[in-house]
Amino acid sequence: MKIGIVTDSTADISSELASQYDIRVVPAILVIDGQSLEDGNGITREELYRQLPQMKTLPTTAAPSTGAFQEVYETLFMEGVEHILSIQVASNLSGIYNSAVIAAKSFGNRIHVIDSRHLTLGMGFQVLAAAKAAKAGHAVKEIKKVIEDTRKRVHLVAMLDTLEYVRRSGRVSWARSNLGNLLQIKPFLGIEDGNVIRMGETRTRQKGILRLHHMLTELGLLDQLAVLHTNAEQDAIQFAEHFKELVNHNPLIINVTSVIGVHVGPNGLGFVALIE
Repeated sequence: MKIGIVTDSTADISSELASQYDIRVVPAILVIDGQSLEDGNGITREELYRQLPQMKTLPTTAAPSTGAFQEVYETLFMEGVEHILSIQVASNLSGIYNSAVIAAKSFGNRIHVIDSRHLTLGMGFQVLAAAKAAKAGHAVKEIKKVIEDTRKRVHLVAMLDTLEYVRRSGRVSWARSNLGNLLQIKPFLGIEDGNVIRMGETRTRQKGILRLHHMLTELGLLDQLAVLHTNAEQDAIQFAEHFKELVNHNPLIINVTSVIGVHVGPNGLGFVALIE
């Protein structure tokens, strides 16, 4: 049975990996000054993060249309796929999951839409595991179990340069209050069952990087690692170099996709770890 794998661009899967494992990626939408751009088109991640601090009006984001999902699903079925697993960003954080669910209704029970309860490579590692299982010839039920098992082993932690962008995004309820001096510290965020949670803070960036090191070391043996950043490439490279001998696979270094980055701001640094 041929099974197709679909996700959205918030999974932060590179075009090379998507091509290698035949993963179809539906782009989310970035809105800048009223202009809607498909994620990855119109402005690079590097350009966006450089410009963000000077922007009077922050960009916003939107889910792909149901039509965008339907088009991808139809193409896969025309190529001979019998079932599709569509793995999307946490439904608590975005309307993307709902767009996929509505699109899937047109195809009966041949599409299985899955809430990853994660984002960036926290979802991406689930998608890659599913794609590898599909290539190996596993059935839908078995691939769903692979996704669930992967999700249980994923840990995401991010240190932001400021809470200002999270607060202004309105996506995280506890960040909407008047935080005063907390905007000057380096907040730590994580993902727990599809929700953004606070994981403390440090007063300086250097102390924050050391804390990230400690948090990752505490997780023990690592199967895969992705170092995340928003235009903090040198910090990300140094972080990955420090841990590369402790991971079964070469660490990925990801300048986080624009539709996530606008909500966290530039100079963020973090990791997604898949433990053994």
